[in-house]
Formats: sequence, structure tokens, C-alpha cells
Amino acid sequence: MLKRIQNYLENRILKYVYKYYEERLLEIVKKGKMPEHVGLILDGNRRWAMEIGLSPEKGHEVGFEKAKEVLKWCWELGIKVVTIYVLSTENLKRDRRELEHLFELIRRGLHEILESKDIDKYKVRIRAIGRLNYLDRNLIDLIRKVEERTKQYDDNRLYIAIAYGGRAEIVDATRKIVDAVIKGELKKDDIDETTFSKFLYTQGDRDPDLIIRTSGEERLSGFLLWQSAYSELYFADVYWPEIRKIDLLRAIRTYQKRTRRFGK
Repeated sequence: MLKRIQNYLENRILKYVYKYYEERLLEIVKKGKMPEHVGLILDGNRRWAMEIGLSPEKGHEVGFEKAKEVLKWCWELGIKVVTIYVLSTENLKRDRRELEHLFELIRRGLHEILESKDIDKYKVRIRAIGRLNYLDRNLIDLIRKVEERTKQYDDNRLYIAIAYGGRAEIVDATRKIVDAVIKGELKKDDIDETTFSKFLYTQGDRDPDLIIRTSGEERLSGFLLWQSAYSELYFADVYWPEIRKIDLLRAIRTYQKRTRRFGK
């Protein structure tokens, strides 16, 4: 009995300490320069689930709910562009049962967007990026409905990377440029970095200022390879389902402390 009381008091104290720290950190972050584009690599859903005795599918479900929460934090902070890495081209080689579950979560999320009041509140334009032709027709149609439903907004932008690979994106951009040159729509001498960027899935939108990856892994895994050339990288030592607002604020605070020279 005494042990339970002690644990209860410790948890209550810890909760208040974290709350105070979060509020203090938020005050500090709001005084600094906010990143305009944040990339999120949602890593560690399966490992989090298996380490606590749950199925990998449960990890994806909790990670899905966490993604909605983190996106709202970003919009509340005034981050204008967010790109989330949902499914890579390599992920398509996973077990069929797991993939079907992932696609069901993606469909659920897209249906929720169609009814979401937050999308209207924060005026979020949504686009899916990747080799969407790898997806089934019904899912592609649903993606197009979401894009059409949000196309009038531009205060905030959300890119959802599905069946995405950074190398694939560069290859696809190169093919489009070659086609444009052959058709006489583009001159070879006019091709530079700015022109190339416009042929990427992100179509010349702002490159990410900050990329955050959870789970402790320190690599990009093909995420926005071209766009991340001068991005600040932050690797959080927590699994995606465990990420807290404090972790996001710490990442932004670390970004604010860095001096960005862009190679100069």
C-alpha cells in the first residue's frame, strides 16, 4: 500500500515538473526563429509495440494517432510546411498483412481529413508525394479527393510521403526534364538547381529547415534527399508513439541555436 502511494506521488510530481518544463520551453521557443518547413520521419512504431508485448499493427495504430497530435502542435506553433514520411518504396516489400493494415490506416486518415475541422481551422493544403502509381486505384482516388478538398488553402501545407523514395524522386524528376527538353518546352542550358527543384514531387516548395527522426536511428533513409542538402537534422532517442511536445520543442530549440551558413 505504501509503495503504491509513493509511486502515485512520484508520478504526480513528475507530471507537474514536465508540465512546467514544457511551458517554459514553449516560451523560449516562441521568442526564436521558427522553422518554416519541418520534415518528420515517423520511426519506431513496430519496435515500441514489440518491446511492450503488443503486435506491430498496434504500434502503427498508436503511431497514427500520435501523427495527428504532432501535426496539430506544428500548426499551433506556426510551422507553415510539414512533410511526414508515411511509407517508403522499400516498405512496400514488407509482409502483405502488415501492408494491408498500413494502407487501412492511411485510408482512415484520409477519410478523417475529408471531415476534419482542424484542416479548415489551420487552412492546410494537402498533397501526397511519391510513386502513387504503386498504390491501388481506390486509394489514389481518395488521395485526389483530399487534395481537391484542400486545394483552396495555402496558409499551411502538408506533404504526405507515400510509396516515396528520395532516389526515385530524383530519377522521376530527371525523366520529366528529359521529356520537357525533347518536347521543346525547356532548353538544356536553362536547367539549373532551381529548375530541377520544380520537377521534384514538392514542385519547388521550400526545402525543409529541420528534419526530425525518432527511434534513435541516425540516417535519412532516402527522405527528401535533394531537398535536405542544408537541412538541420535532429535525432530523437524516443520511438514515434512516445514523442511528446517537449521533444518537438527541444528539436526546434536545438535548430534555433544552430548557425545556418548554407555552405558560405
